[in-house]
Amino acid sequence: MDDAVVLNERPVAQEIYLVAGWRQWADAGSISSELPLYLVEQMSATKIGEIRADGFYLFQIPGTHDLLRPEIKLSDGHADWVETRKNEFYYAGNEEKGLVIFCGDEPHRNVVRYADAFLDVVEALGIKRSAVVAGVYGAMPYDRDRQISCVYSLPAMRQDLSRFAVQFSNYEGGASIGTCLAHQAELRSLELLAFYGMVPYYDFSQVSAEFTGIQIERDLKAWYDIMARLKHMFGLDFDLSDLEAQSETLLRWMEDQVDDLDQKSPHLNVREHIRELSDGFQEMSFAPLSEVWERELRDLFEDDR
Repeated sequence: MDDAVVLNERPVAQEIYLVAGWRQWADAGSISSELPLYLVEQMSATKIGEIRADGFYLFQIPGTHDLLRPEIKLSDGHADWVETRKNEFYYAGNEEKGLVIFCGDEPHRNVVRYADAFLDVVEALGIKRSAVVAGVYGAMPYDRDRQISCVYSLPAMRQDLSRFAVQFSNYEGGASIGTCLAHQAELRSLELLAFYGMVPYYDFSQVSAEFTGIQIERDLKAWYDIMARLKHMFGLDFDLSDLEAQSETLLRWMEDQVDDLDQKSPHLNVREHIRELSDGFQEMSFAPLSEVWERELRDLFEDDR
């Protein structure tokens, strides 16, 4: 195991899965940076280890001021707080099933070594399948189920993943931490997938110099749609009702924002733009039969009351 890895506990369960995310430059909807932290809190997970930051981060890039530098807060010349890079493993579970949750800072350098350190932990804990969560901004209706694109490590995984209403990515360009990990995982014959939720973004820069666009900073709807898939895939005993309620609140907030903007800036044609997106949008909803039955029964009982 890499020297950068510190494992204070090695939980044992019949099946262990992993969900991972990073604070990173491209963090659409705060999916990668905040969804794993949400899981840690909701599942009362405890820290079991970390990857030490040594050798994986730059202090600055020549020609920039503070693009990469850690934040600091001083009071009367003394440091009250200094930001540190964290790459921490948490765990929640029982003897039958467990979930490892990884919350990290995307590395700047030595990415192959970083990926190997991460996968050393996956192998050491006997993790059956790992899932990276992240987001990408795109033009889509805010009130529809999010499109989830997928990258995977082993060709044999494709058939199983096709059951989860995903689009298999044909992206070409700069690699993300998720795609780097998928490549390194394949070299070790490990199952690792990355789910990228599309987060609504509307660009109005061509028609307005003052207002460039609308984007959702914390796309709780995307969080919910990703977790609905992972809950079913991993067989997690995880209550989605809180995320479902928060995502519904988000959609109502977006509706109000669009109405307000449509009234104040009618020249942007915001509502018409979103309507055009809706007309050409093909929604890929994920609804396991068991959850459909549960929802129908819940609605039936509510109607009776």
